[in-house]
Amino acid sequence: MKKFMLMAGGTGGHLFPAMALAQELARRGHTVELMTDHRVESYGADFPASAVHIVPSATPSLSNPFKFVVGGFKILGGIAVAISKLRQSKPDCVIGFGGYPTFPPFLAANFLGIPGILHEQNSVMGRANRALGRFADVLAMSFAQTRFADGLNLEKVVTGNPVRDRVRTVSSTPYPALSADSPIRIVIFGGSQGAKALSDIVPAAVALIPETLRHRLHIVQQCRAEDLDRVAEIYRRAKVNVELAAFFTDLPERIARSHLVIGRAGASTIAELTVLGRPAILVPLPGAIDADQKNNALVVDAAGGGWIAEQATLTPQSLATRLTSLLTDPATLTKAADAARSLGQPRAVEKLADVAEMLSGKNVEVDHLS
Repeated sequence: MKKFMLMAGGTGGHLFPAMALAQELARRGHTVELMTDHRVESYGADFPASAVHIVPSATPSLSNPFKFVVGGFKILGGIAVAISKLRQSKPDCVIGFGGYPTFPPFLAANFLGIPGILHEQNSVMGRANRALGRFADVLAMSFAQTRFADGLNLEKVVTGNPVRDRVRTVSSTPYPALSADSPIRIVIFGGSQGAKALSDIVPAAVALIPETLRHRLHIVQQCRAEDLDRVAEIYRRAKVNVELAAFFTDLPERIARSHLVIGRAGASTIAELTVLGRPAILVPLPGAIDADQKNNALVVDAAGGGWIAEQATLTPQSLATRLTSLLTDPATLTKAADAARSLGQPRAVEKLADVAEMLSGKNVEVDHLS
């Protein structure tokens, strides 16, 4: 039995794949602990770790000298805290899932000589992972073509992005049949950062769909708490069957029952949609420096598993037109569902766990895992 320390930023995009790996390592009889920041309280309440360590961190700010200095001292403090905790825990291997909260503990592990894996969920390497690349032994990638990965001189393996057990449990659910008068199920959600834009655009677009089609809709939409009443009123006026909540714990099961998803294009969203094989209209989060969500969405769009929609040009009218076209064309939706599933990596977590065991001392060849 080995001990593994997982390190992840405290948002769903980083914690969900870490959670999947923790579940798999536990099944193999290993001990798992987690290092993260205070945001774990929102996303990691059910994280399967024997211990959770909160380590101070900060996001570097080059534009503000004062914040840069304060952030630097906070990161140094985080490294000191992590060194102390790692000396007590004595893990055989660490696995970092990105985000700046990974930075102090991963550096601390390197200082102590503990072998480390970096996992990159997106098709564009995040800045924290780029900075940490020189201190890692292995880079595990979700996409074969990962921007900025070629510049790192370390072992690389394509594992895919692990998805949670509850996603894998429903991954074999067939795409639901869609007849001329059957209910049409749509799931709408905006990722861990919420999506005010989807609350602004999607309900207004649905209200513009022809009445006969609109009355067949069964919509599930995850909204920010402050948007719930406003969104509910729009759907009420449009006489649409809808279920709204700030968070759905059973979202994977709801996606598996759906005909179409509308959402952001974060790494975990893409991984779950492709493992479940559900077509999606993907609205990448705008303004990202490296356009990671846009690049993720482009992979799905190019394979025919979904359709990218830039937020800057998306309007209720344009979305209503797209929805009307798709929802009256079951063959196109079914074909897109098949294309999405072809991109899925349902065994990603086993592959990543194999790499972790190899690095911790087990006899597994990294070269054979891709």
